[in-house]
Amino acid sequence: MDAPCRPLPLGTLEQHVMDALWDSGPCTIREVITALGSRHAYTTIATVLANLDRKELVISERDGRSVTYSARCTREQHAARLMEIALATSRDRATAILHFVATLEPHERELLRNTAHAEARSTSY
Repeated sequence: MDAPCRPLPLGTLEQHVMDALWDSGPCTIREVITALGSRHAYTTIATVLANLDRKELVISERDGRSVTYSARCTREQHAARLMEIALATSRDRATAILHFVATLEPHERELLRNTAHAEARSTSY
């Protein structure tokens, strides 16, 4: 999961497929279909996975006739990169950050505060 993950917004089915990979780990197309409740055709999921591979969001590994797909990054890394994109679209990054922090729960603000203090201490030496 150390490979870079391109921070792209996902369509609904792409999000469900990525959720299956993040929840289950590496999967074949059939395993993704099962994880999604067997509601989608094999070719549909194969196409979605091929698109996610082309977008560099998954890694595909062939073993004989079988292909296993895995996420290039964690769900949390992907979410963080999407937040970076959202901040980059703002003309006033600082204000955007302040508005975002205002939406956080108290325990999330505490986590952010502690992380910022730890980061400041580690870079001040």
